[in-house]
Amino acid sequence: MDRAALADFLRSRREQLRPGDVGLSAGPRRRASGLRREEVAQLAAMSTDYYTRLEQQRGPQPSTQMLASLARALRLSADERDYLFRVAGHNAPDRILARDHVAPALQRVFDRLADTPAVIISSLGETLLQNRMGAALLGDHAGARGWERYEAYRWFAHPDAARARYPGDDRERQSRALVSGLRAVLAVEGTRAQALVDELLRISDEFAALWERQEVARRFSDHKVLLHPEIGPIEVDCQVLFTEDQSQALLVLTAEPGSTDEEKLRLLDVVGIQEFGRVD
Repeated sequence: MDRAALADFLRSRREQLRPGDVGLSAGPRRRASGLRREEVAQLAAMSTDYYTRLEQQRGPQPSTQMLASLARALRLSADERDYLFRVAGHNAPDRILARDHVAPALQRVFDRLADTPAVIISSLGETLLQNRMGAALLGDHAGARGWERYEAYRWFAHPDAARARYPGDDRERQSRALVSGLRAVLAVEGTRAQALVDELLRISDEFAALWERQEVARRFSDHKVLLHPEIGPIEVDCQVLFTEDQSQALLVLTAEPGSTDEEKLRLLDVVGIQEFGRVD
């Protein structure tokens, strides 16, 4: 671990970022041109003291998980992320396997979407990032672990919970779309995709039957109705922005301007992920 190189690199990248680059407000009394240490720590889900010690060459060796969080918080490119890992004393992640590092260009667009639901997913349907409204509308999945981060797994492993956000008459279509989309990326994603398919074949007869149909199609842009447990049905359009290699996608859900559904999305922003207590 090269403490001096790590500290210099973190400080340099922090000072080059602006609050607007990460979706933060600069505020009228801001003196620092770059991000504050506490802001980077918040974005990386670590304590300010821990991050400060890294910049002061006093911190312990960060774990690979912590470095991945820092790379995302500092909006590092793949080359910059690899350098961060190396000066911290770790091997750089395999770029084929490390698909959870969100592309900086996609991240910048995501950071500016505070007033509408937005989600970044991998080509395998792994939830990488959700904004507050995205978690409120679709469920909070970005913090999940293992296969639980993948929509197809949740859909077939926990059908009662995963399908509650979809009307009953739309669930079959969604099942077919998830299976055909998984087959479409199987050749590209290789081992990871095959492992997901094998697990789903093991746990779900429904998935196995749909897999046998040999349907192949990727569907992202869509018009759908989603069911919020407190607000009720919300009709939205889903638009998608891909990275150049199509390994990640930003999904943005909007409602027709002036519609009652747009009003429901505004209410969703207020409700967030809380659930109101029920009075018997």
